[in-house]
Amino acid sequence: MKNVLFIIILVLIVIVSLLIYQNLTSRPPEGPGPDDGVIHPRPPETEKQIKFGDRLYIRILKAEDKFELWFSSDNKPYELYKSYIICTYSGGLGPKKKQGDHKSPEGFYSTTKGLLNPNSSYHLSFNIGYPNAFDRANGYTGDFLMVHGGCASAGCYAMTDPIITEIYGLVEQAFAGGQKVVPIHIFPFAMTKNKMTQYQDSEYIDFWQTLKPAYDAFEGTRRVPLVEVSGKQYLVKAGR
Repeated sequence: MKNVLFIIILVLIVIVSLLIYQNLTSRPPEGPGPDDGVIHPRPPETEKQIKFGDRLYIRILKAEDKFELWFSSDNKPYELYKSYIICTYSGGLGPKKKQGDHKSPEGFYSTTKGLLNPNSSYHLSFNIGYPNAFDRANGYTGDFLMVHGGCASAGCYAMTDPIITEIYGLVEQAFAGGQKVVPIHIFPFAMTKNKMTQYQDSEYIDFWQTLKPAYDAFEGTRRVPLVEVSGKQYLVKAGR
């Protein structure tokens, strides 16, 4: 009788052991959870690609040393492709007003295929179109204001050779894909309410107030606003 009882107990132990083993091996491996204080790297984001036929828009924020390249596919709102660091520009904040002041311009400009210079002394360059209609209406002077390679400036925006190579190639591709004009909007800084308050005592604040509607329009719609000149002032219309 004792032997039978012993065998039954032994069988029960074996069955319980097998059940415990099965439970342990079927559970997913334990690891750090989302709240365990361990930093879990995010999977890499897919790099955005500018396709042949996409439209480009350039926005420069001087105080932040930012050169932003935006693109639009199939007439959709613009997306930020990359934000590059400007190697250098000259003259500090404020608009360019006369030849020789070494100021890098602020305002609404553009480049075209004919303004590309593959044989630039600064590796590659494209002219931003200064003076524009606003500058001419206000009697401002100067010429040959570029975005170029290298890291020296007398009124231009210098981007270094590797970066201008990438930007230049994409601008050239946009023209080959049918874009006639690439807008280049140059702001003194990101024109948020806080920034405008920060610079409210600047001698340039009245001029900057005329730039802000275009900045706000693009921020709100991701469409590039149409900017005209009327009575020596910028006039901002709906984006496209």
